[in-house]
Amino acid sequence: MSNLGVTIGLLLLLTLLFNSSLKVVAVIDDYTRSDFPPTFVFGSASTAYQVEGAAFEDGRTASIWDTFAHSVDGPGGNGDVACDQYHKYKEDVKLMVDVGLDAYRFSISWSRLIPSGRGPINPKGLEYYNNLINELINHGIQPHVTLHNFDLPQALEDKYGGWVSPKIIEDFKAYAEVCFREFGDRVLHWTTVNEANVFTLGGYDMGFVPPNRCSSPFGTRNCYKGNSSTEPYLVMHHCLLAHASAAALYNTNYKHKQHGFVGISVYLFRFVPLTDSKEDAKAVERAYEFLLNWMLHPLVYGEYPKLMIESVGSKLPIFTKAESSLVKGSADFIGIIHYQNWRVKDDPQSLMMQIRDLGADMGAKVMMLKETVTAPESLQIMIEYLKEVYGNPPTYVYENGLPMKRSSMLEDVPRVEYMHSYIGAVLDALRNGSNIKGYFTWSFLDLFELLDGYYSSYGLFYVDLDDPDLKRYPKLSAQWYSNFLKRKTVF
Repeated sequence: MSNLGVTIGLLLLLTLLFNSSLKVVAVIDDYTRSDFPPTFVFGSASTAYQVEGAAFEDGRTASIWDTFAHSVDGPGGNGDVACDQYHKYKEDVKLMVDVGLDAYRFSISWSRLIPSGRGPINPKGLEYYNNLINELINHGIQPHVTLHNFDLPQALEDKYGGWVSPKIIEDFKAYAEVCFREFGDRVLHWTTVNEANVFTLGGYDMGFVPPNRCSSPFGTRNCYKGNSSTEPYLVMHHCLLAHASAAALYNTNYKHKQHGFVGISVYLFRFVPLTDSKEDAKAVERAYEFLLNWMLHPLVYGEYPKLMIESVGSKLPIFTKAESSLVKGSADFIGIIHYQNWRVKDDPQSLMMQIRDLGADMGAKVMMLKETVTAPESLQIMIEYLKEVYGNPPTYVYENGLPMKRSSMLEDVPRVEYMHSYIGAVLDALRNGSNIKGYFTWSFLDLFELLDGYYSSYGLFYVDLDDPDLKRYPKLSAQWYSNFLKRKTVF
């Protein structure tokens, strides 16, 4: 489709988003598991650094997340022990069986599997992931595997700057091939890079996530290196090329015998204007182009959005003809990460700055407001955004959940209400024709959170960090989810 076609599609969707008569999408309230197709997958999720622990055991080396967590700019706490899933994976899989999960989404620690980033495989790392995958398969649970989640081996960051360098593309492809070769006979769903848009903005513009790179006057942390004006664009470019290279490798060498799928996940912001002004409405359009379509548009059309090309200029890398062909159509599915609404305000003065980061190039300010945390219609709208604007690709909701202050209180009624309403929104989107294939709660366990360590929790299970055995306790949400999945009365 041409840029004109995309523009028309986007305008149609924005009409849906802004028409006052459609502001509130009615989310279905009365439903059961049987209302979903038999092939629809329900699961829960975690990632390596957040649950595994054993950070310095059996040959694992540091990742950029280790380095960030142990720095003064980290969120507080670290993943050295976390939930100790490295040693307790059998216990955790048993809990998954008890809940009735169809699937478990987890990530592989690159620095556990290949400690130097490129080169020899760590036998203990290989053994662990084989054991985890086999345990899941033996209990009828699908493994959905992510290759990169904010945790590049520190060795590659030190060697050439990690994702800011094009050298990362070949190293990532080599790492992906190890995973495809060693685990692909049992793993059918691969996500190359998790929420690359947040990783890029948070890690290389604002500096609040690994690898903590930014430059003055931008950034929310004390960054000691980086360039907020240029690095976000470079990193996204390299993420897309690394993803596409890995997907092409899989399709050429493995798909015919393994029959799996390679996708990528995106943090799907749902933007609403701060005020009713035309300026804020236009700012919302720019926010979608810069923060979502920046990643999605190349995956479908092989080029960046026209608005970004015009606004960013020479800072925005250009795909060669070969690269464009490689990236276009390279995602078998899109993983959706979604939690809440974000408000957008027009910021024309930022365009007057001599030095601009991505936010200033966008000419808008984006804010998260607490009162919009629970807005299930937003998830439905964003699933349908992919249908209307990007041709209805296969999608999985890979992260969705409610943050609550970490506590031993197991009666997490607000989370139950959140899950009930958001799963209902997924069903509405499905009934409206969206190609949605699965829903995964974030998170299976209370774990080490990216933004605030052990302060908040999203888990179905409470983990007692004061207990040397890190005992797990099911919350009300775990029981509700289990009843739903087992087709018992739930609400």
